[in-house]
Amino acid sequence: MSTEVVNTVGRRKAAVARVYVKPGKGVITINKRPLENYFPLEILRYVVKQPLLALGKTEEFDININLDGGGVKGQAEAARLGIARALCEIDAEYRSTLKKNGFMTRDPREVERKKPGQPGARAKFQFSKR
Repeated sequence: MSTEVVNTVGRRKAAVARVYVKPGKGVITINKRPLENYFPLEILRYVVKQPLLALGKTEEFDININLDGGGVKGQAEAARLGIARALCEIDAEYRSTLKKNGFMTRDPREVERKKPGQPGARAKFQFSKR
């Protein structure tokens, strides 16, 4: 295990997470705010910590995350992917566990564009015969 900082990128929908992982005491900082402050919902904090919990390494790394774009759930899942990728760079043996839990896969679903002549991506204006 090295002492330098490992940085990776995680994405989900419109959210981008730039993740910096270094050995430490388990402190997670997002946009210069503590995790508990940035994500007040317990479920979102759990989503961010999932790769660490799967490996049992919650107290071994200090993580600094720059989040941009998207909504809260997309940001949490982008951070999860970034952390999982960083852990794989630190130790390749973690990859099988993280992959088995589904943390290494980038969710490809994106918002479908709105088409002209209709109110949304798939919704149509109400048809009137008369």
